[in-house]
Amino acid sequence: MEAVPIPMETYKLGFIGAGKMAESIARGIVQSGVLPPNRIATFHPDASRRQAFESFGVHLHSKNDDVVEESDVVIFSVKPQVVKDVVLQLRPLLSRKKLLVSIAAGVKLKDLQEWAGHSRFIRVMPNTPSAVGAAASVLSLGGGATEQDGDLIAKVFGSIGKTWKADEKYFDAVTGLSGSGPAYIYLAIEALADGGVAAGLPRELALGLASQTVFGAASMACHTGKHPGQLKDDVTSPGGTTIAGIHELEKGGFRGILMNAVVAAAKRSQEFSKS
Repeated sequence: MEAVPIPMETYKLGFIGAGKMAESIARGIVQSGVLPPNRIATFHPDASRRQAFESFGVHLHSKNDDVVEESDVVIFSVKPQVVKDVVLQLRPLLSRKKLLVSIAAGVKLKDLQEWAGHSRFIRVMPNTPSAVGAAASVLSLGGGATEQDGDLIAKVFGSIGKTWKADEKYFDAVTGLSGSGPAYIYLAIEALADGGVAAGLPRELALGLASQTVFGAASMACHTGKHPGQLKDDVTSPGGTTIAGIHELEKGGFRGILMNAVVAAAKRSQEFSKS
């Protein structure tokens, strides 16, 4: 049966699970003008979580059933260990007219589709910089999701950063790189700041410079179109300070360590998804 198109101009969006990630996504959607807050709904038993959503106009229902019934697009933003029970509980309401989305890490489309009773499902892997509108999100479409469905969800998650579409078989590697990657970069920022302190800088100045330097370098990589190797060469003068620092990084196996971190996290994600 062909999927009924989601009405782009009037569709309503519901979140099952109202945690920090759901809040970041909902805020991004509202702030970017993708949807007005009165077309977004959720439910949470905790008063502080309800207030967080109400503070920017999102409608709060008294139970998850109402969220699903009132929504054309339903995003499951609950913890991976409870997503099965939640989807099965709501299954009678999850008609093929509704586009379903999961951001639960490590939960495969084939399982989500089986629990929901249909395959109009999209799996999305965002990351924590969604909180500041700088997420890297990867989408994979289930068998019953249309290209239009994919475009709609890309627009929704585009409100909190950048999006890519990829086959689900890459999701463990995505987890190892963009899912876990922010933690590697925080470690690098902390280490750069410690290096600044070791070289004589006050702690606050060192941390500010380290954070802004990483932000600036990432912006250059994203916006100039140049390969990172070329950008590195652009700031590396013969016999200069930068090449001296890079030499130390190379002696310490810097590239290999980062590569190993991504592979190790991807492997762990694979183990989780098999369990």
